[in-house]
Amino acid sequence: MILKNDYYYYSEALSHTFCNDIIKMGNKINLGQARTGGYDEKDLLNKKKLKKLKNIRDSFVSFLDEWWIQRILKGYLIHANREAQWNFDIDLTEKMQFTRYAHNQYYHWHRDGWHQPYNNPKTPDLNGRIRKLSMVVQLSDPNDYTGGELEFGWAEPSKKLKIMKVPEFKFKGSVIVFPSFIFHRVRPVLSGIRYSLVLWSVGAPFK
Repeated sequence: MILKNDYYYYSEALSHTFCNDIIKMGNKINLGQARTGGYDEKDLLNKKKLKKLKNIRDSFVSFLDEWWIQRILKGYLIHANREAQWNFDIDLTEKMQFTRYAHNQYYHWHRDGWHQPYNNPKTPDLNGRIRKLSMVVQLSDPNDYTGGELEFGWAEPSKKLKIMKVPEFKFKGSVIVFPSFIFHRVRPVLSGIRYSLVLWSVGAPFK
């Protein structure tokens, strides 16, 4: 799929109070080891599997489902979907993921979406749908940490991987939206702590 825009951002769109409230809320919930597809809770007790997981992703997460946060963020999601000219058919959002990246934590290259639709009895509302749009909210002030950059990657045959940074997203309260099939990563945090909030929007499989 050839896109006119690979991402759409809003620099310093949300207030510091809004961001601080989410950080307090996310930290009050028990943060757990972040996982990727194919790993479940019992795998975290297996040293070999845990080590393999942390080679891909190392951070701590909790999940939020507050309607007032969803209401604010959905406005940016809908606007970006239109203004970036994706016009994806989306009809539902998943629980929001609050993430804490401490020293040396990261998330290597990955995509949020998958080619197969959800098929999980525990989440019947998502069944038959796929992730189409991802949103990341920058909750931390850039002076509170170093490293931890969000980057996008594109590759063409016989060419070096093109890495795109979005410096405008570094500021607290910034929002970025992108198709869930775009490769992206979070570089290791070198000092301090970086907090973010992730929201995924889903819809019927592409036709």
